[in-house]
Parts: sequence; structure tokens; C-alpha cells
Amino acid sequence: MTASGTLDRRAVVRELLTDRGDLLVVAGLGASAWDITAAGDCATNLPLWGGMGGAAMIGLGVALAQPSRRVLVITGDGEMLMGIGSLATIAITRPANLSVVVLDNEHYSETGGQETATRHGVDLAAIAKGAGIADSRTLHAMQEIGPLRQAIHAAEAPLFAVVKVAAGNQPLVLPPREGAFLTARFREAVLGPAAHHQL
Repeated sequence: MTASGTLDRRAVVRELLTDRGDLLVVAGLGASAWDITAAGDCATNLPLWGGMGGAAMIGLGVALAQPSRRVLVITGDGEMLMGIGSLATIAITRPANLSVVVLDNEHYSETGGQETATRHGVDLAAIAKGAGIADSRTLHAMQEIGPLRQAIHAAEAPLFAVVKVAAGNQPLVLPPREGAFLTARFREAVLGPAAHHQL
């Protein structure tokens, strides 16, 4: 059995999004969406309010559609476990501009704190590496987050990282609730005026 990390998830996300430039960020539903919003809501954030298990695939779609932009998916261990097959698809398509960071507190925070499989030894980084994502790592210390941020901005192949964070809920910092608004806002931020001329 593994032990939950001690890192503060909000501090981790704040560091990852420091000096982000034009980085596009997709966040899994629940705590990860609140985390990116706490670091600063902006149009290049796409926080998911639903579709558990879909964050990595949505990030992959954005990365393939916008190969000149860096794309970061920030999600949780429960959400990643539900979408585990996405790792194989990411490994095969190999978008050089896509990074996936899993904030692993070993619990389903949004549904009552039940333990996830990572609490019982399931190693998401090893699964990602087995799928073919060569740069797959697990981080336990805050001093590793700065180098991870640098790698996200410099990677030439998909990057996958598990960051062990403390269990427990943080105060809610909610993004806008309307999915259509978030999608349109993100699309306009990515495409600029062309967003209004395409179907």
C-alpha cells in the first residue's frame, strides 16, 4: 500500500501555471478544475464540469488540432483511472506538445473520499510508460515541480507526470458553470477572430 503525498495541490498547480505564456490548460472535472481556477481563471483554461475520464482525450484533441501550442492536462487519479485507455492513444499519436499531470491524492475527493486504486499500489506512471509514453515520472517533492514546469514547455514528445498530493478537500474556487460559455471562450482564445467564421 502506498501513502498519500504531502504536497499541497493548489501550490503545485500555481507553480505549474507560473509564467504559462500561451499554454492551453484542460482540467478534469472536480478538484482539478477548481485548482486551475484558483491559480487564475482565464480564457485559455478549459475546466471540465462533466465527462469524467475524458480530460486526457480532450487535451489530445486540442494538441493535435493546435500543434504549435503547448497543451497541459491537469487531472486527478480517479479521473485518469477512468480514462486509462487514453494513454495508449496518446502514446501512438505522440503529440510533442501534450503533457498530462495527474494530481494523485489516492482518493475520489468529489464523491466522499473513497480510496482509488493508486492507494493500493497501482502505478499510473508505470502504466503510461508501458503504454509507450517514454517520459513518465512520479514526483513527491515541491522542488521537483519547477523542473517539471520547464519540461512541459520544452518537451519534444508526450510527457506524463504523477504528482503525489495530500488528501482532503480545498475550498471551492469555481470557474464559470456554463459549459457552452467555457467552450466558446476557449475556442475564441485559441482561434481568435476565425472562431466566428468556422462551424
